[in-house]
Amino acid sequence: MNSKIANKKKLIRNALAETIKEHRGEQSMFKFCSENDISLSVLSEAERGKKDPQLTTVFKIAEAFSMKAGDFVNEIAAKLPKDFYMIEK
Repeated sequence: MNSKIANKKKLIRNALAETIKEHRGEQSMFKFCSENDISLSVLSEAERGKKDPQLTTVFKIAEAFSMKAGDFVNEIAAKLPKDFYMIEK
């Protein structure tokens, strides 16, 4: 994979991880996942910035935080560099 793309994906995963951690707060990961039908392993990997979850899981995570998916994604995007683009312009 192109190293530029790999680095950009890493930025997104890290922004996602930070956003999830901020919203989950002190609630245990196990409790959060069990109450919201989210895979513990998927959430754990997302919170560590290791993998990005499927879009349906992003919707579930947003809903678990009582958010619309678009608002959740906007919070993630706000943590990315100002001039961030996945596709070179």
